Amino acid sequence: MSRIDHAEASSQFIADRAHEAFHDKRLWELRLKRDATRDEVPEWPQLRDLASAIKEHTLSHLAQYLEQFEARAKANGAHVHWALDGEEHNRIVADILSQRGATTLVKSKSMLTEECDLRPYLERRGISVVETDLGERIQQLDNEPPSHIVVPAVHKLRGDVAALFGQALGSDAGNDDPQYLSEQARQATRPLILGAAAGMTGANFAIAETGSFVVCTNEGNADLGATVPPLHIASIGIEKLIPRFEHLAVFVRMLSRSAIGSPITQYTTHFRAPRPGSELHIILVDNGRSARLGMADFWRSLKCIRCGACMNTCPVYRRSGGLSYGAVYSGPIGIILNPTFDMRRYSNLPYASTLNGSCTAVCPVKIDIHDQIYKWRRLMAEHNQLPFVKRTAMKITGRLLADPKAFRRTIAVTDAALEHLPRFLLYTRFNAWGKQREVPVSPDGTFHAWYLKNRKVAP
Repeated sequence: MSRIDHAEASSQFIADRAHEAFHDKRLWELRLKRDATRDEVPEWPQLRDLASAIKEHTLSHLAQYLEQFEARAKANGAHVHWALDGEEHNRIVADILSQRGATTLVKSKSMLTEECDLRPYLERRGISVVETDLGERIQQLDNEPPSHIVVPAVHKLRGDVAALFGQALGSDAGNDDPQYLSEQARQATRPLILGAAAGMTGANFAIAETGSFVVCTNEGNADLGATVPPLHIASIGIEKLIPRFEHLAVFVRMLSRSAIGSPITQYTTHFRAPRPGSELHIILVDNGRSARLGMADFWRSLKCIRCGACMNTCPVYRRSGGLSYGAVYSGPIGIILNPTFDMRRYSNLPYASTLNGSCTAVCPVKIDIHDQIYKWRRLMAEHNQLPFVKRTAMKITGRLLADPKAFRRTIAVTDAALEHLPRFLLYTRFNAWGKQREVPVSPDGTFHAWYLKNRKVAP
């Protein structure tokens, strides 16, 4: 597959000023709400330390806790399956549905199923799949992937949704009242849930001690999808494990605050065993996670609880939109996750960051996100994954920086050129800086010249 060109894709989003401005404002509001609710918890730093330590301990003993979870879940009456990759996960889901003659599936938001491309896999096999989360449903109807981990359609304006619902659901395309739009989605989706043969959820946390898992939502759609149909399938990434039930309180206190700035989600639902007359199937999915666990510089990314806080604070993500990353995971967390799936395809993403460290500062489990982004840049260079122009420019820059005299001569020539060249020669396709901003004005003199004049006698 071809490389993702984040810069080109983001330029299309940035060109639409209304969407870009709304996206930036909305996500920054979530960041500010996160800060406000964090400040209500005096022990927040201690919670971050504890959450990070629990995750690191679990990942260091992952095989043990996975086996414990499987044994407990089976004892609870659940069926447990193991999937090495996305293809095996999808095949297991299709087999479960086929064996029960199920041709309709309603599902709640799950980044893992997006990661595995489950929906198109099932649809090619004649199974109707309906996303029941409002944001995911909007994206499904618009044939787009989610652009955010928590708020999948955050890049859309109310008018976009009204027009989409008018076309897909037959509602009033001119009515963009949020309550009206939510009710239209509810009225269209509720009958599909009631008539579905199977329901599917992901999981926010899976508890080894009890063999249970927890789903945190704000709409109640996951609860309906999991309890109304006679069959419930839960897809769970192996990194979602925590050891004991008492550890759950640490993460539940931090998840919603970090994600949208609310103290807790509307629904925090515990699934332990199938209801009488129903079936519960749990699929534990690897899909590259074991390989990432073995990466010395990147294994800590497996601590992620998918809160999206790093995305809400990132100045690049807020202004470029999630779809410009060309992957299931966008923003800072996407930058460090996506190359583990395909280094070449996502080789440009580590440069979609200012390395300002804000993502690391807000991460509730203390992932060193900006440091991992920097390390991915280094790996891209070591594996010759830099584009030809960037690779050539870096070589020339390296030579100049290694030769002070040549560097000073180049600075002098460049300053003179910037001062006298006409704009049509300066702002060309070869000047990437000038695509979306003005070239900075050169200072009157260099520090070297100032130093020789004021602090040292020239030789």
